[in-house]
Amino acid sequence: MVLQKKEDTERMAISELKHYKLRMQVLLHLYKATFLSASSLSKKTHVSLPTVRSVLEELTQEGKVKIAGVGTSKGGRRPILYSHTDDGYYILAIEIGHYKAKASLFNSLNSELSSTVEYTTNIDDTTLEAKTEKVLQSLLKETGISREKILATGVSMPGIIDVKSGINRTIKNQQNQKIKARLSAQLKMPVIIENDARMQALGECVFGKAQKTKNTLVLNWNWGLGLGIILNGQIYHGSSGNAGEFSHIRVVPNGKLCECGKQGCLQTIASARALIEMVQERLAAGAISQLTSLVANTPSQLTIEAIIASAKKGDELSISLLNELSKKLGWGLSILIQLYNPELIVLNGPLSQAQQYVLFPIQQTINQYCLENIQNNVRIEISELGEKSGLKGVAVMVFQQIFRDKSINTDLL
Repeated sequence: MVLQKKEDTERMAISELKHYKLRMQVLLHLYKATFLSASSLSKKTHVSLPTVRSVLEELTQEGKVKIAGVGTSKGGRRPILYSHTDDGYYILAIEIGHYKAKASLFNSLNSELSSTVEYTTNIDDTTLEAKTEKVLQSLLKETGISREKILATGVSMPGIIDVKSGINRTIKNQQNQKIKARLSAQLKMPVIIENDARMQALGECVFGKAQKTKNTLVLNWNWGLGLGIILNGQIYHGSSGNAGEFSHIRVVPNGKLCECGKQGCLQTIASARALIEMVQERLAAGAISQLTSLVANTPSQLTIEAIIASAKKGDELSISLLNELSKKLGWGLSILIQLYNPELIVLNGPLSQAQQYVLFPIQQTINQYCLENIQNNVRIEISELGEKSGLKGVAVMVFQQIFRDKSINTDLL
């Protein structure tokens, strides 16, 4: 008995069900803390020490838990520490962006076991299932892990996500919105989907700059403005699971048409797409820049990375437009600071790699628009996890779903 489906647990005797739930609690606490003694697990689960030791012995014999060493003595014998094994549980983590996706395999020690595979796709891709299947087969071949050992797949993607039903309501074709059902049918395993910005926030909360913070905003500064919100140490979803749609705050009456169908959204003036359009317009108007020849010869090579590289080489146009874009974002962030009073804002995504070229104008704008007592409390920092934050967040989300005390209800899986 390792993981059971809801229909199986419904047929269990009460004593068997209690034992199963205790196993899941032990696995969850070990996952969250990495190393724990039997005594600590007894206190956390509110179960007697002999019972916990019996469960640990059972899980050890099954190869799911191992003795990881000894802890520090607090006056008596040094406690034996337990942890998950390297090969006990595996999951597939996928992060889908606007134009490409990344995928990797993780174990329950949060170790990435494979290379990160990138492939071209998007949320409206009708061949997403086949591409995901091909990527999974590639990762299994690379690692030598058998398919039946992959417990579940976690997928993060932009859009308005209904986590419980596994639907992405932003997908244009309504028949293709059932991502969970589509991928589950193809992969023959449980699938959980979530919003990409929330998963980046979870990655930062567990592994990155947001560790040990209670109130943090994590911004994916990319083609959109994905916002993950951490309130009181928890990822905030909102009443219907749609909190964080920072991109679509209307800031310019009768402004540019946004992809959401409305005009003047913040995304239209402060995102990566907005920067590309600003550069194209200035170059077309005759502005002098290192980017001129690049656009003239190969227009497709006008990327955010190219603009940042030119700024770092002293290109005045690139520096000026990054400054202009950052002030617009800073204006939006100043509103969030007034509303949420965060202690930290973590910037992620390709535009964050401009470092001081964006940090200074953002801070300057926040100083201008925020009340002093509020803005003095917030730090603006660049993510150190970078592109890894989303995949790591997905892995944490999936394992917590699997091991949580309510894991007997596998409707979410």
